[in-house]
This record gives sequence, C-alpha cells and structure tokens, in this order.
Amino acid sequence: MSDATTATTGTTGATAADGTTADGSVTPGTAASGAADAGATPQGVLGELEGLGGDVDGPDAFAVQIADQIESFSIAVAEIAKGDDPDSAVPHLLLQVSQLLLAGGRLGAHEDVVPEERYEPDTGPEPDMDHLRERLAQLLEPIDVYSEVFDPYVPRATPVACRISDDLADIITDVRHGMAHYRAGRIGEALWWWQFSYLSNWGPTASAALRALQSLVAHVRLDTPLADLDGLDIDSNAEDGDLERQAGRVMAAEIAAPLGLRPDPAS
Repeated sequence: MSDATTATTGTTGATAADGTTADGSVTPGTAASGAADAGATPQGVLGELEGLGGDVDGPDAFAVQIADQIESFSIAVAEIAKGDDPDSAVPHLLLQVSQLLLAGGRLGAHEDVVPEERYEPDTGPEPDMDHLRERLAQLLEPIDVYSEVFDPYVPRATPVACRISDDLADIITDVRHGMAHYRAGRIGEALWWWQFSYLSNWGPTASAALRALQSLVAHVRLDTPLADLDGLDIDSNAEDGDLERQAGRVMAAEIAAPLGLRPDPAS
C-alpha cells in the first residue's frame, strides 16, 4: 500500500497546501492559498496561526481541513480499488473510513451551516461511480455483503443486507458533490452540503460500513469464525455453509498476514 500512501499524501498536499487540484487549477477561497510559497501544509499553517494567536476558526480554515480529509479518502479508496495490494485491503479501508468519520464528527458537532443562496447552485453531472463500485465488489467478494439496521432507535427494526462496495461508492458520490462547490469557491455551500449529507446520508452509511469492516478485522484478530452468511445476499446461489467457508478463506488471505496472524490451513 506504499504506492497508495504516497499518492494520497502527495496529491492531497498539493490540493490543500497551494489551493490547486490535480489538474493544476486553483481552488479559490482556501485559507492555504497564501501559504503555497512557503511550502506549508494546511495543518502547518493552522498550527502557526494558532501559536501566534491568529483567528483559525473561520469557515475557510475549517473547510480546508474538511476538504483535505475528504480528498485523502477519495484518493485512497480509488487506489485500494485498483487491487494492487489485496492482502491489506480491509485494514486500509477500515483506516480510511475511520478517518473520514472524524471529519464527519467535526461537521456534526459544528454549528449549523447556513448556505448563502436559497437554492443550491448546479454542480454539473455527478461522477460515474460504477467502475469503482465494481472494482471494490470484486476485491471484497464474498465478504462484501453484511447485515445492517438503518436506525438503531427504531424498535424491532429488521436488518437488511448491504454491500461495502455500494456504501463506499455512495459516500464518495456525496462528498465529491460538496467538493465541486468547494473547488468553485462556494465555501459556505460546500460546508452546508457536507454537513447536511453527513447527517442525512453518508454519515450513517460510513458508520455502517465501518462497523462491518471492524467486525471483519475483529473476527481475524480474535480467531472467531464468521456466522453463517448463507442467505444474507438474496443474489447468492451458494450452498449451505459454502459462503461462510469462502468468507473465512478470503478473510484469512486478505487480512491475517498483515495483522501478523497465521491462517489455519484447515479453514
């Protein structure tokens, strides 16, 4: 995953530090745009301002930090989906979703963002996530499907089958929509969208995916077998017990070695 890490760090630093995107265009309205000549990262700039007693609480500074975390997540997931390092796909996805939810938690704890305009400006066509979705589904098969309850406060709610690959593609679609506003210089609109969609859509989706990914890692680390997954996916034609055995083998192959565990040859 060294290539993915390098790509994530390098591209994200360029976007946040000097206000430019991957294609070299300038991102207007960013707090870091004036610090490009010094080669400082957004975190470094904010740290220096904080030490000098400067105002680092403005919406632009907050937006820079959120945008940086969102861009890092989008790039990292795209790199993982390439399948160059399948052995560590699940742990790395666990890390990336956890870090994105940190940005989401900050948005949720932030005061309500009120957009400047009554109607949301058009951001153009949404990016096609089908290719990413398919690559992730192939990478995570057959542990892609998991069971989730949408609202834990609904009494006796019925669990439904979800897919990690669908979740990640939907999350990226949501956060990129806000990024389109951010890159167009509509900082307030970007923050409003990220906060609103975190509370209404990508926050619950990311939380559910995180729970599934954490459960997969926990099953390996604690050496506990998966529960019977047969029938969880209505599209599955696996015979009784076959999907469970497949999932166990995939988990062992993907995440046992990176976690320092030796897979059971009999599994």
